[in-house]
Amino acid sequence: MGSRLRALMRKEFIQMVRDRRTLAIILVMPVMQLVLFGYAINQTVDHIATVVADASKDVRSREFIQSLANTGYFTVIGDVGDAGAARRAIDEGAARVAFVIPSEFGANTLAGRLAQVQVLIDGSDPSVAQTALLTAETLARARGIELAAAGRTASSAIDLRPTVLYNPSMQSVNFMIPGLIGLVLQTQAVLLTTFAIVRERERGTFEQLIVTPIRPMELMIGKILPYVGVAFLQVGVALAVGTFWFGVPFHGSLALLLALSLLFLLGALGIGLLISTVTSNQTQGMQLAMFTILPGVLLSGFMFPREAMPGVLQAISSLIPLTYFLQVLRGTILKGVGLEALWPQALYLAVFALAICTLSVLRFRRSLT
Repeated sequence: MGSRLRALMRKEFIQMVRDRRTLAIILVMPVMQLVLFGYAINQTVDHIATVVADASKDVRSREFIQSLANTGYFTVIGDVGDAGAARRAIDEGAARVAFVIPSEFGANTLAGRLAQVQVLIDGSDPSVAQTALLTAETLARARGIELAAAGRTASSAIDLRPTVLYNPSMQSVNFMIPGLIGLVLQTQAVLLTTFAIVRERERGTFEQLIVTPIRPMELMIGKILPYVGVAFLQVGVALAVGTFWFGVPFHGSLALLLALSLLFLLGALGIGLLISTVTSNQTQGMQLAMFTILPGVLLSGFMFPREAMPGVLQAISSLIPLTYFLQVLRGTILKGVGLEALWPQALYLAVFALAICTLSVLRFRRSLT
């Protein structure tokens, strides 16, 4: 029995080593998971992108802006001029927080009067919003304590006027449901397309299709289009469930969301098609598909704020289509913004879809020969 068992184990190890693709995935996947989980899973939110609209423009307003940066929680990326521009920066996703400092801020501070500061906070991500709100309130209280210690009256402290936009109650379901829609669409599109072609190859029917009069482009389009229809149906069902069951408000344009969803789906289907051309069985296809899906789950901002990630992972996340599609989903569903705010995301999704589909077509044609 021992010799037979050793022979069987030896055979399995030989097959494992010979299957270079599966072996590479087996060795690389755990390392990638450890690195991503180790760095991406960080609930501490800091370096929140912040803009200021400083109408006072004196030494006291500059001191206040510097105190924001000194907390480590706010990263001031610029002075936008007025409250309207500050709101647009949040609508477009360029900033998460905006401090609007009125022109009388410096004079009120110097005279010992209450100095008001308006704070606009993007509430679409409750964890970021709660951190920003708590830090701003703590900063205002700290200033009051400093003034009291210096013998000044409490009336010269900062009167913070916070406004949480898009999700005033900061409910996590309003943040998660749009993200789940993007994640489900990506997973379904990649896996279904991968299995559709690999399954044909495993059953031996792929070769039968090749010898028919059908052209390679027609074969590829015929395999993909049904899944586009299924994916759009999933978008409709997911939106209906999110709106009517979970009560997530929909403020934007449905037509715009569907159009940008098409761009995202074309890119995801292209990834699935590309995977199918480099794998020979469904096991390899599943492993490679998960290899491409996992970074999107962890780095796109679906679960963990991108602000909490190291700079290298933030740079990697900027290459992931789901990162931009989540901004589209939350922008249209929660913020109600239009293409004027989402055109950078739309442009990236279009370029990615064109590039990955072109590469997939070339690789698909080569796999037919």
